[in-house]
Amino acid sequence: MKFPRLSLLNFFLNGNTLKKKTGRHECLLGAGKRFWSSGCTSQEHPTAGQTVVIEKQGPVLTVGINRPEVRNAVNQETSQRLFEEFSAFNQDDTLSVAVLHGIGGNFCAGYDLKELSQDSGSLTLEQNVTRGPAPMGPSRLRLAKPLIAAVSGYAVAGGLELSLLADLRVVEASAIMGVFCRRFGVPLIDGGTVRLPRLIGLSRALDLILTGRPVGAQEALAFGLANRVVPDGQALQVAVELAEQISSFPQLCLRADRNSAYHATFDSTSFTQAMQYETDYGLPVITAEAVPGATRFSSGTGRGGTFS
Repeated sequence: MKFPRLSLLNFFLNGNTLKKKTGRHECLLGAGKRFWSSGCTSQEHPTAGQTVVIEKQGPVLTVGINRPEVRNAVNQETSQRLFEEFSAFNQDDTLSVAVLHGIGGNFCAGYDLKELSQDSGSLTLEQNVTRGPAPMGPSRLRLAKPLIAAVSGYAVAGGLELSLLADLRVVEASAIMGVFCRRFGVPLIDGGTVRLPRLIGLSRALDLILTGRPVGAQEALAFGLANRVVPDGQALQVAVELAEQISSFPQLCLRADRNSAYHATFDSTSFTQAMQYETDYGLPVITAEAVPGATRFSSGTGRGGTFS
């Protein structure tokens, strides 16, 4: 989704473009009430009957896919839920970072092909990518705030594409990633052919796209597909800690820098245009956050590279 120029504060803090596109979704289709928890993030007690489990911890939102019986494969209901939740996250001024994870040991095994085989009409696809959810839900969105994927078990096919929506991927040591849908003639229509080459380079991306082979955590780290590799069972915890760190920084500056990086990667037609965009959106931050930050630094805060 390409953002027009808007008020800087409204754009980076409120995600107004998505608000115009989707509206605020308070009711969640087929899922009961929104579930927020003020306690520790946990996979131990997911809400029964919900395909997506939401927890809010201060400025950090965790979004858990809750279909462990099918390795968190996404059906149409889950797709809609994910789209609704990330659209709402984008508009919520109290939230700064989201973490996407899978409940029950797997991140996501892609779209639910069993549902598709039994009812070909279950997959309704809006061809205009600026409208509505993609097959996997939020994968066509460009979020105005950071998203981290906590990857365990399988993150394959559409599940790999969902992980590419994230800015960062924390991957468990035994996790497997790959374009497994290659074997069944299911195309990558959730951004896989767009994001993957930009993320790891065309040659490596084609290696995964053409062969459909499994990629382990260490190879994913070497490719740049994984940002962190952690022991099994720790991806969610590490991702939440990383989200808390990111949310502690001045947010207007962070989002301006993040959006400029996305613009230079996907939207800019030249080096000069990218540099101009960076300047246009960076200058207002100086008054809003850099001057107060410089005052804190002058008083002794952050000396020696400390983050506290």
